[in-house]
Amino acid sequence: MPLWNRIRERLSPLVYLSNNPLSLAGVVLVTAAAVFWIFLLPVSVPGEMEHPYIGILAFLLLPAVFFAGLALIPFGIYRRWRREKRRGLYPSSFPPLDLRHPELRQLLTFVLAATAVNIVIASQTTYRAVTYMDSPGFCGRTCHTVMQPEFTAYQNSPHSHIECVKCHIGPGASWFVRSKLAGAGRVFAVALHAYPRPIPAPVQNLRPAREICEACHWPQYPGDDHLQVITKFAADEANTATKTVLLMHIGGGGRREVGIHGAHLGGVLIEYGYSDRDRQKIPWVRYTSGDGRSTVYLASGADSAAAQRLPRQIMDCMDCHNRPAHTFDLPDRALDRALAAGDISAALPFAKKQGLEVLQRPYGSTEEAALAIPSLFEQYYKEQYPQIYAARRAEVSRSGRALAAIFNRNVFPAMRVTWGTYPNNIGHTDFPGCFRCHDDQHLAAGGRKIPQDCSSCHNLLAIDDPAPQILAELGLAAPAPGR
Repeated sequence: MPLWNRIRERLSPLVYLSNNPLSLAGVVLVTAAAVFWIFLLPVSVPGEMEHPYIGILAFLLLPAVFFAGLALIPFGIYRRWRREKRRGLYPSSFPPLDLRHPELRQLLTFVLAATAVNIVIASQTTYRAVTYMDSPGFCGRTCHTVMQPEFTAYQNSPHSHIECVKCHIGPGASWFVRSKLAGAGRVFAVALHAYPRPIPAPVQNLRPAREICEACHWPQYPGDDHLQVITKFAADEANTATKTVLLMHIGGGGRREVGIHGAHLGGVLIEYGYSDRDRQKIPWVRYTSGDGRSTVYLASGADSAAAQRLPRQIMDCMDCHNRPAHTFDLPDRALDRALAAGDISAALPFAKKQGLEVLQRPYGSTEEAALAIPSLFEQYYKEQYPQIYAARRAEVSRSGRALAAIFNRNVFPAMRVTWGTYPNNIGHTDFPGCFRCHDDQHLAAGGRKIPQDCSSCHNLLAIDDPAPQILAELGLAAPAPGR
């Protein structure tokens, strides 16, 4: 008997037996997984997975579906064979395996139809599904509703156009797997409402900044000096505005001890030991210069033996830029920004003072604050300045709504996030920040201190000046009267 005929003879019982619900379901699963995998192939072939959630589909879900379908096919065949054998229904011979065979025609028709349907479905859903799972909306709303404070801050940040997974996972399989394993426990915590309030900052398991931040922020490029103007409004009737002008020395680019970045990242290695989870208390610092010489600094009063046992961290971008996409303001600074931008009218008497008072009252929920804050702000002007309120009612109402927006961006009663819950280490005015190390209290052997030379980071060009001359000279403001 020719080889082809022998093959057809052996396949004929399998075609007959595979025409059962379980095997057909397996065919559907195998076909669907294969079609979806083909559609994902162009984005999964490159060396490193650019979108981590594509990995869930390409390397976890689709293989599981594929092998589940493969298992169903022989299981269905075996189940039908055993049932028909037991009942005496199993045929003693089978018709030739060609298109005149109805069992073969039914099977082929089913496979072709299932494939066509899966191609249509895959072509329409694969791209949208992957894109959506990579979107901030998926992270902030669909799965991680508990992350409302962080998602709200993210939407008002300089990184709001970057997908969450770019920074929180990044490229590569190892960190993808690590994040998914950690996330599995969090899914149960969210489902059981067993998560902490407020959510702690994830400083313990952050990926090194050189693998994330430096993909966009090139550390070898030196940063130019940056002019920073800080506008502050007094809590007096006129909301008197003053400006502080700083010339920030950014530095970097591998130039050691030049500017902020040069002193901390310019070919030097800085390690520190911390005694609290948020890394705000740093009793131990070791500075290793480019030539390999190391100096250890201990905070005043710190026990040397205990400091040696502290958990340690190599300093990188995130130790100062710890809230790059999730910054929460303090009420005073948020009000100054709103007044400077005109969102809150500085022409309203005591707008700064009254705004601070209203913002810092306790509110039971976001909804309560959204109603109470504008009402309390308007009530003040109704009672204390009725003429101004009558003439500028729309201005007062707009300012009250802006106050409520400030609260809703920074305070979340349901998650116990209030003013100052999350410290920001940039600078040293609102939180210790730089002074965690540069506090003039960290000493090395022989009495040497971690320097606290303000001019190495910035030059003070004006301090709380109503009309800084430097801004007029630079053409950034009109000259003050009499100058």
